[in-house]
Amino acid sequence: MPKGLYARALIIIIAPIVILQSVVAFVFMERHWQTVTRRLSAATVRDIAAITDLIETYPGEGNAANIVRIAAVRLGLVISIVPNETLPPAAPKPFFSLLDSALSNEISQQIGKPFWIDTVGKSNLVEVRIQLGDKVLRVLARRSQTYASNSEIFIFWMVGTSLVLLVIAIAFLRNQIRPIQQLADAAESFGKGRGMENFKPRGAREVRRAGATFIEMRDRIERQIETRTTMLAGVSHDLRTVLTRFRLQLALMRENDDVRAMKKDVDDMQRMLEGYLAFARGDVDEPTMSTEVAALLDEVAGNSRRLGHRVTSSFSGDPVVNLRPNEFKRCIMNLVTNACRHGDSVEIAGRHENGWLVVTIDDDGPGIAPGQREDVFRPFYRLDEARNLDESGTGLGLPIARDIARAHGGDVELAESPLGGLRAIVSIPA
Repeated sequence: MPKGLYARALIIIIAPIVILQSVVAFVFMERHWQTVTRRLSAATVRDIAAITDLIETYPGEGNAANIVRIAAVRLGLVISIVPNETLPPAAPKPFFSLLDSALSNEISQQIGKPFWIDTVGKSNLVEVRIQLGDKVLRVLARRSQTYASNSEIFIFWMVGTSLVLLVIAIAFLRNQIRPIQQLADAAESFGKGRGMENFKPRGAREVRRAGATFIEMRDRIERQIETRTTMLAGVSHDLRTVLTRFRLQLALMRENDDVRAMKKDVDDMQRMLEGYLAFARGDVDEPTMSTEVAALLDEVAGNSRRLGHRVTSSFSGDPVVNLRPNEFKRCIMNLVTNACRHGDSVEIAGRHENGWLVVTIDDDGPGIAPGQREDVFRPFYRLDEARNLDESGTGLGLPIARDIARAHGGDVELAESPLGGLRAIVSIPA
């Protein structure tokens, strides 16, 4: 079965029509067409049999002329008696001809003499020849006398009317399916953080209700995000104020080992606070825009090289992609920073093809065991062995990177790198 609603609805409409037409056509062909054709053929052969009996009962040219006249006037048959004639060789029978089989059966049963018939072609006449001793009776009958010719008209009108009705049904069905497709597109755009300003509930009552409910849900989510952002902004302001007082008090104290240790603790607290707030906030307010991804990757690589790391970048495909540039840059920067922390050489490769933007970050570090690659995306999770992710950090670098990718409708996955270390794969629809 097809997966799409439009295709399934078409089948729901077309299948009953096709079945109904098939049943009606079969019943008509079996009960009406064949029966009427056989009866017409039997009546025509009955007339030919009567003429044959007259010719055999009243031989002579004078009687033959009267028989020809009676056949033309009373029976609608054009006959001729050809003396010293034999039947032509039998022509190949058509693959399917109800008239040919009906006439042959009736002539064999009612007349019982050698015969030759010609029912093939588009002629309005049917020719029958009967062997009568040393002469041949040639009969020309109208096809309508022997054949129910209105069946083609019935089938033509039935099929033609059905096609017209199907075209009308498909046109109306497309208009009914379009609001559902628009609702699905709006939900997908909202899930990827894109705008949906032109969406309005349309269509049937149930579809309008679903669209209105979706708009209400979107508004509730946006209000919740706005409330959370406002709350986090207040918390951030209050905590930064306390940390600023700590810094001022430490600056007024005489420099010694204890003061330097306390300043380091305050710096760690500031860094952890920024990480927590960034993870909770998610930077969802940034709009999507056309972004030169190749230049963005070069910028990230250049920033890492200025810090003394060996980082290269490359890109293939169309470099312009609609995304939130600052968020996406932060996602790539988190992954590159993690790779630089644990590897000596880092390679960034991006490609845009088949509707997807895929960026891979490879390093030659110790890597991560396959069983722990999903665990590192849990907030505040750290590895004690092999790779100490977000060393001197909060354990939020990879979770933030994955959240940003998923906010774009994609994901971040980890795999083994060809360089021997870890490969981070960022995939987002583009």
